[in-house]
Amino acid sequence: MPEEFDPELEKETEMLFGNEMQLIDPNLPQLLTILPATQRPVFPGMALPMAFNGVELLVSLKAAVEHHDGFVGIVMINEENEEDYRESDFHEVGTVFQIIKVLEMSPGMVQVIGRGIRRFRRERVVQTEPNLRWRVSYDIQPETKPDQELKAYMLAISNEIKNLVALNPMFQEQVNMVVNQLNYDQPGQTLDVISNLVSSEKEKLQEMMETWDVGDRAKQLLAIIKDELAVAKIQSRINKQIEDGVDKQQKEYFLREQLKAIRQELGEEKEDGESITERIIQQLEGKTVPEVARETFDREISKLKTLNTQSPEFNVTRNYLETFADLPWGIFTPDANDIKEAREILDADHYGLKDVKDNILEFLATILKRSSVAGSIICMVGPPGVGKTSIGQSIAKALGREFYRFSVGGMRDEAEIKGHRRTYIGAMPGKLIQAVQRAKTSNPVIMLDEIDKISQGAQGDPASALLEVLDPEQNETFVDHYLDVPFDLSNVLFVCTANQLDTIPGPLLDRMEVIRLSGYVLEEKVEIAKRYLVPKQLKEHGFAEDEVTFEAEALDFLADRYAREAGVRNLEKQLRKIIRKLVLRQAESDEVNFVVTKDLVSEMLGKPRFNNEKLYEKAMPGVVLGLAYTSMGGATLYIEARGIPASSPGFRLTGQLGDVMKESAQIALSYVKSLLSKEGLDFFDKHQVHLHVPAGATPKDGPSAGITMALALYTLATGQAPIDDLAMTGELTLTGRVLPIGGVKEKTIGARRVGITNLIFPAENKRDWEELDDYIKEGLNANFATYFEDVLEVALPGRIPG
Repeated sequence: MPEEFDPELEKETEMLFGNEMQLIDPNLPQLLTILPATQRPVFPGMALPMAFNGVELLVSLKAAVEHHDGFVGIVMINEENEEDYRESDFHEVGTVFQIIKVLEMSPGMVQVIGRGIRRFRRERVVQTEPNLRWRVSYDIQPETKPDQELKAYMLAISNEIKNLVALNPMFQEQVNMVVNQLNYDQPGQTLDVISNLVSSEKEKLQEMMETWDVGDRAKQLLAIIKDELAVAKIQSRINKQIEDGVDKQQKEYFLREQLKAIRQELGEEKEDGESITERIIQQLEGKTVPEVARETFDREISKLKTLNTQSPEFNVTRNYLETFADLPWGIFTPDANDIKEAREILDADHYGLKDVKDNILEFLATILKRSSVAGSIICMVGPPGVGKTSIGQSIAKALGREFYRFSVGGMRDEAEIKGHRRTYIGAMPGKLIQAVQRAKTSNPVIMLDEIDKISQGAQGDPASALLEVLDPEQNETFVDHYLDVPFDLSNVLFVCTANQLDTIPGPLLDRMEVIRLSGYVLEEKVEIAKRYLVPKQLKEHGFAEDEVTFEAEALDFLADRYAREAGVRNLEKQLRKIIRKLVLRQAESDEVNFVVTKDLVSEMLGKPRFNNEKLYEKAMPGVVLGLAYTSMGGATLYIEARGIPASSPGFRLTGQLGDVMKESAQIALSYVKSLLSKEGLDFFDKHQVHLHVPAGATPKDGPSAGITMALALYTLATGQAPIDDLAMTGELTLTGRVLPIGGVKEKTIGARRVGITNLIFPAENKRDWEELDDYIKEGLNANFATYFEDVLEVALPGRIPG
């Protein structure tokens, strides 16, 4: 067995792969990320756990799992370079290994479960930075039946393995599995599986690895097994002699020593003069514990000293005290005090978002001036992919504080926030105390992600539990159910993220300062792609920055026709898809440099997801474009009205409209009826009217479509078409007044995204429009309406009343 094998993972490996020999996958990559084997080579044909440590190795592993389907090459090192494994002297022959599962054991060390698939030989080194990658050729064995000589060798190997198991049953289960499945029709695969189980000098094993002929390999393996059998016989004879020489007194002595060592490991006896209680007390030295908490700690320590180590209460109390002592009582990270540097950090990490950065810097300046965060609970609201989580990391970086993030989306149990009481089995502190414990400081930046998706379940209401946490007047004495003593959270800077505010409970929202991230316009997304996304993806895929060049026209086309959402997450996905295709093209054609043009984007990504053409090329009566605000950012939606001549009038609504939107439609109908009655029209008395809002599968609600519905009904009744390239938003009252709405920036960006040039907003939203950046307003004509008559003057400039 390889020295990298961990017996603890044997059961898990069997669950993943079963007890059958693995078939070889014929679809193997020509380019492989190379990882070192220092103790012995890995042979094909068997599932194995392996351990790796070191930053460079972990980076290589991550890249292989995320971008190369887990395929890596395991190659023996001839002479190791301890500083950088990539500079080591590797043998030329190794095994392609597919990683199936990665288990993080400790910081800087992981264990992986995978299977060896096939030998390969190095053709040339493709790159050394950031990962070592080779172009390889594979061992392709001819599919011929073994001759009599090879069958004889296989039978001899089988007998010697059985003799070895009788003397050394350490790997009996694995060996029996192989022996019982010896397949004379596939001797190469069987020899490789057995080679993974035997022990020998790594040089001999590597020599067998580099032997391509199956017959020669069988001879070498038989010689190795015979040597191991001889060693096992000698070892068995020595063990028997020792056992015969040990009398009863010596056995008791060994057993007592073992029992003593076990008790020391459990902490039940002194370990170098230090008991469990003494270790816990020493762990708390140098920390400033409040008097109330200290009294509880002293009482629990006294209780622990009197408990029997076999008592269930002992471990409960011990776990509590260890958690208590591990908290950073009175330990604080010094805040950075340079606002200019904080601005530079935000500018370096994020493009655009000027108003958001200014708001955050105002918070940071206030925190630094008064040396306290009391009252500063930041909630960043915006569509997915606009950078809310990464801004939280930048805030921590600008302050010089530790950062800890956890998501509350879907959380149903209030114990996740406030902890379990110690009377429960498996009790532990809540997420807040765990965050402070892991940050090892009392003033970290804690991000509560997806706070708008918090749920309410049978185990309580987590949103209500957060009221105490996010209230600056209460969190100074926050009491976790498990800890059961006050812990000061007033120095923690809480940063929350949400896609929308509607689902956040009112009392919880009242405790937070809301900062809106509206999304990006086309120009911003292109600049973000140039500065951040393209360099990041090139690095992740092993390209140098000068090997792939994106033309400006290609990035514009990509952002506009394939990634028109408010954020940049989908834009990054499309870039990743293009660069993956370039990696494949390079592997197949040996091209080195690529230029991505608009035509190449179309070729690689196929038909664009979005068209520049509007749903209606020309305005028509009864059809009006509205502006909406969704959790994905600003959007446009058509409202369509059609009349059917009928003896009895009626009004029908479709499009999955919410109650508020249905009421807006009824208000619009009533107002338009009253307006037309003054103009002498009786259209609605002679028609069945149908109002529809596409897309019908998407739920819609809100009052801001009032004037849009009213204009659709008015143009339907009068037969006049509104002007082209017009979109609007505003709530309508029964008297025809246009009330203000929210999300002006998001709706403007949504209109700009589809090429609308004329907009109508409520007059009271004029200030919101004026506060928008010039590059958002450029080329747009905004009109402001106080009454519906103002809307008609803009939409129907040549209107003929009646």
